[in-house]
Order: sequence, then C-alpha cells, then structure tokens
Amino acid sequence: MIAYVRGILTAITEEAIIVDVNGVGYEIICANPFAFQQSFNEEVHIHTYHHVRDDAQILYGFKTEDEKHLFMKLISVSGIGPKSGLAIQGNVTVKDFVAAVEREDEKYLMSFPGIGKKTARQIILDLKGKLTDIVSISRDLEEAEQASDQEIETMDEAKEALLALGYKQQEIRKIAPHLHEFRHEPVEQLIRKALKLLTN
Repeated sequence: MIAYVRGILTAITEEAIIVDVNGVGYEIICANPFAFQQSFNEEVHIHTYHHVRDDAQILYGFKTEDEKHLFMKLISVSGIGPKSGLAIQGNVTVKDFVAAVEREDEKYLMSFPGIGKKTARQIILDLKGKLTDIVSISRDLEEAEQASDQEIETMDEAKEALLALGYKQQEIRKIAPHLHEFRHEPVEQLIRKALKLLTN
C-alpha cells in the first residue's frame, strides 16, 4: 500500500492534485484540492490511502495523518464509500466531526451530503469512542464539544446568507474548510471572509 507521496505539486484540478515523483505523476483525489494551492510547484508530503477495486486503483490524499485516519474510519461504516467520506471531510474539521460523533449529534451529521438519518445513526454506532485516540483531537475534545453548538449555528447562518446572495452549494462547499478557521467569529465577519474567498 502507498502510505504517502512526496514530490513536486505540478497540477491542481477540482477533484485531484498531481504530484511528480522522479518523473512519475501521481493523481491523488482530495476533498479540497485547492487547499494545497500555496504549495504549487513546491515539494509536498501527502498522506495517502491506496484504494484498490476490481476496475481501478485510486489514491486519496490528505494534509495530515488525522485526516487520513478519519477517512479510513468513515469508509469502514456501512453505507459510506470513499466519495461520501471525502464529501464529509470537505465540509468539516477532524476535531468538529469527532466532537459531533461523541455527543451523538445526528442533526449535525445529517447536514453532510448523502448522509440521512439511518447513516448518521450508523456512524455514531460504529465510531463513537473509536476516534478519540487521534492525538491532536483527544486533548481538545472537551473544548470542541462546548463550543461546537454555537459555531455550527454561526456557520449555518453564514451559509444561508451566501445561498440568499445567489452562490451555489458547490461553491460554498469548496471554501467551507477555510471558513472553519474563522467559525468562532461573528456571523457578519464570517460572511465577509466567505465573500472574499469566493471572489478571489
């Protein structure tokens, strides 16, 4: 299995990045390929999950070991494949997702693309108590649980405002990881940050 790829980031598309390793270009599918934009034409170290099917071999890429760990846990849940796993990770931080699972927040989990009530319950059943071993999560979990309800509400308000302004769900999903960095700020400030990201 290919655990990671180190090389020069030579291309970014809506679904993947291309990393050149000694003249061989590896296509790596990512939740948010443009999150790697600042490393374009530079050496990158991408954590990867090598997914083997009868008809294809696919590399999925992640910035951190935590993200890769969460992805592998997600696709172990009945009803969640790699595509759904990436869709979830493209809209949330690892810490926030773990906190939602630990507090059994079905409503929050159902906000992700393709996740209905049955799958949300299955996620909680299969993963509760099994994600807190992620090193960077465990020490911050209590704080995340306390803050997440207000942060979720703020993010939801900002997304609704962007939809009202005519932006599409797909456009909002692309900038969601960047917005999460500012989720503790007032909703007005969050909207301004979003508009700046959307117009760049």
